[in-house]
Amino acid sequence: MAKFKVALVHTIFPKLDIEHEEVEKAGGELVVARDQTEEEMIKAVKDADAVVTTYAEVTENIINAAGKCRIIVRMGIGVNNIDIQAATKRGIYVANVPDYCFDEVSDHTLALALALSRKIVVFNRKVRNNEWNFEGATPILAMREQTFGLVGFGNIPKVVANKVKVFGFNVLAYDPYVKLETAEEMGVKLVDLETLLKESDFVSLHAPLTAETEHIINERTLKLMKPTAFLINTARGPLVDEKALYRALKEKWIAGAGLDVLEQEPPAGDNPLLTLDNIIITPHAAFTSDKAEVELRRKAMQEAVRGALGDKPRNWVNRKAMESK
Repeated sequence: MAKFKVALVHTIFPKLDIEHEEVEKAGGELVVARDQTEEEMIKAVKDADAVVTTYAEVTENIINAAGKCRIIVRMGIGVNNIDIQAATKRGIYVANVPDYCFDEVSDHTLALALALSRKIVVFNRKVRNNEWNFEGATPILAMREQTFGLVGFGNIPKVVANKVKVFGFNVLAYDPYVKLETAEEMGVKLVDLETLLKESDFVSLHAPLTAETEHIINERTLKLMKPTAFLINTARGPLVDEKALYRALKEKWIAGAGLDVLEQEPPAGDNPLLTLDNIIITPHAAFTSDKAEVELRRKAMQEAVRGALGDKPRNWVNRKAMESK
């Protein structure tokens, strides 16, 4: 008989060999929700000692139904799809996997910046349409000595900063939770958000999704940006007000955007952003590589096993709230 049970209520990976391996080698049982309706997820978590989710929301109802649960793990970095307050109230650990995909997301950020700046998608489209010229794709500004602005200065944007400096960018960062010396040690200038938006040629979003950061990019903030500037988002879709972004791109308040995340994923077929030529959209793929996928899955399940067996998680999101109870 299994020593514990882990409920996987949502995954984006079709094969679950890694998940089964990590749970079963520790003497546990893995159960998987048939679909992501709240009813099915409640069934899956009923006798679970640990709950793991990728994108499905773990609501207060699900948490209250998980009577034995000791830990909820987000298979990823952001935890905005878990009701942390409800979990803390029940004395349940909330954990994530914050220490993976630094190179993958930073590389994707840089790829979007280069593709936008060098008009790669535009040129590819022209050639396929038998147009062997670069008319209509100018101006193309030299990147050296342009300014790259990072909204958020955690692990991933620090890697981005090191990479873009190789191209000759000046780097600004906005993060109210980072000390001035931390940025200066890396040759990055810490500024307020308004200054970053006004001075940056590329504005790249790397903030977590919170009540404070939702729609941090909106009509007001987009109008602060240069008309030649590009917006990049490889963090969370709701950081950007898409209605305002559509206007900004359509009316040329800014030059273009590269998005790996959207407010609704996948987007509705009539999402107006899909009609624009000055935007690149990728399907929430920045985090992925063969190496990163395996690392993510193993670390998430190892954290679930750790919590299910009564140990504290390594990446404990609600530590302060739990310890102050």
